[in-house]
Amino acid sequence: MITVRFVSAGIDGEGTVQSVPAKAGQSVMQAAVAAGVQGIAADCGGMLTCATCHVFVDAAWRDRLVPPDADEQSMLDFTATPREANSRLSCQLVLTEALDGLTVKLPASQY
Repeated sequence: MITVRFVSAGIDGEGTVQSVPAKAGQSVMQAAVAAGVQGIAADCGGMLTCATCHVFVDAAWRDRLVPPDADEQSMLDFTATPREANSRLSCQLVLTEALDGLTVKLPASQY
């Protein structure tokens, strides 16, 4: 079992952590939706058309992920919370055993 840690936006950067179990092959978005994580809207269901599953990848994990492709890069321009260098769409992050413990921060808003 893989664990993904979701950190809420919180006040002054002090968010709460929700650890979610996931399976290899699932996207981070699918794991969040299945666990009812607040802050992942996933309006398009992972079809890369809405940017409502925006997350900020923790620096320790950023280089372990497959880089975003051109479609994800383009969609990141439409996030409600301004994108940062570590912004990703969680629907595009496919989990493997090597990503056990992945930590992502949720933006203040998806809309």
